[in-house]
Amino acid sequence: MSPLRLAALTTLSLFAFAGNSLLCRAALKATNATQLTIDAASFTTIRLIAGAIVLWLLVRARQHASTPTSGPALKGNGNWLSAFALFSYAICFSYAYVRLPAATGALLLFGAVQATMIGVGLCKGERLRLPQLGGLAIALGGLIGLLVPDPATLVAPPFYSAALMLTAGLAWGVYSLRGSGGGRGSGDATTITAGNFARAVPFAIAFSVLQIDVATLEPAGVVYALLSGAITSGVGYAIW
Repeated sequence: MSPLRLAALTTLSLFAFAGNSLLCRAALKATNATQLTIDAASFTTIRLIAGAIVLWLLVRARQHASTPTSGPALKGNGNWLSAFALFSYAICFSYAYVRLPAATGALLLFGAVQATMIGVGLCKGERLRLPQLGGLAIALGGLIGLLVPDPATLVAPPFYSAALMLTAGLAWGVYSLRGSGGGRGSGDATTITAGNFARAVPFAIAFSVLQIDVATLEPAGVVYALLSGAITSGVGYAIW
């Protein structure tokens, strides 16, 4: 892959992941005003279902377009451990955005992902080059800076919400390190991701059932969840 194409795809995937923060916050921001558009559990469930459907359609389209001469058959099913990591990320992500601003949540999330992935590499004996060490320092410094109270207001992000977002970042880091499906070279990445999304749906449905007493499903919230699942998650993860 050419460097230009790699840079373009990376940029698109980052826009998609940032879009998830904006859509989730837009759906849940009314919580503080006592009128919900959707509850966090339902948002997560709809998001994962929509993502699973779009990814399945993408895989089917690629399989239909493939021929014996165009390349190897698409293989990969995902697995339950990766699916649980995906669900853990998604549910913590949603509940964190009940109170976190979109920008703060996104920075906490991506900082935690980078710290997790680089930290695991260090524990396995990987040696980091100077740019990687600089990136790790920036990620950790950003996390610390975001969690320390603002000197002007003495206000820090809500601890519970910040902890949830850091947990979401940890889960996403684990999911990424597993190569989406239990190890690098284990199959076609998009096919594996589709399988993981499908396996994450039962976890989300079960959690939503436990939260049925506080469920809220306004049309606007459902639309935000569908957009998050179909576009910024389904298409975004396929690009990633």
